[in-house]
Amino acid sequence: MNLLLELFDRSVYHLPGSSPAVFYLADREGGGILINSPRFDPALLEQLRAIMPMSYIFYPSHFGSLDVMAWRGASGAKTIAYGHEAKRVDGVIDIVLSRENRFSRTIDFLPMSGRTESTCALRCRNKPGIVFFGPILSTGPSGWPELLPQSDDHSFENRVIGSLGLQDARFEYAFTDDFDPQLSRYGPGADAAIQQQLASVLV
Repeated sequence: MNLLLELFDRSVYHLPGSSPAVFYLADREGGGILINSPRFDPALLEQLRAIMPMSYIFYPSHFGSLDVMAWRGASGAKTIAYGHEAKRVDGVIDIVLSRENRFSRTIDFLPMSGRTESTCALRCRNKPGIVFFGPILSTGPSGWPELLPQSDDHSFENRVIGSLGLQDARFEYAFTDDFDPQLSRYGPGADAAIQQQLASVLV
């Protein structure tokens, strides 16, 4: 795992070559949170545990759900997904989120359906804020995450409507499923860059 971001109370790591991108959020309050899961690898699990014991595995969508039961069984972590997406993950989801769910005092979720039926982002609210968008946004020509239509969108109209909630959101860093450490820009200043692009889409 490569360290991307180290803050006072949390750090973000990325698994090189993973697609969809796999991240590990080591958060002082929430614990170790695996975001998407790659093929199961006992050595990788031990590497993650050395960073911080794994408490949860979060799936922004079913796209990033590989070897769910192997990761769940070996790590003892609880799996999390939102709404209908939980039914599309090939494995047990321990916590099925609804709009009322809040993970901790500083971590919550942003449902933004449209890319898939019930895609959901994970947000660290305490400053500097971080959002893991999964497939909701994609790396644009500028390198920043953008709202880009995909050929297999469940509903691009719903994606546009869901993005309205980001117009006033404040966060410094943003990560997506197509993250590329050589190309992707993720912060600081992610909110302003994303909102500028959304403004051109929403006119």
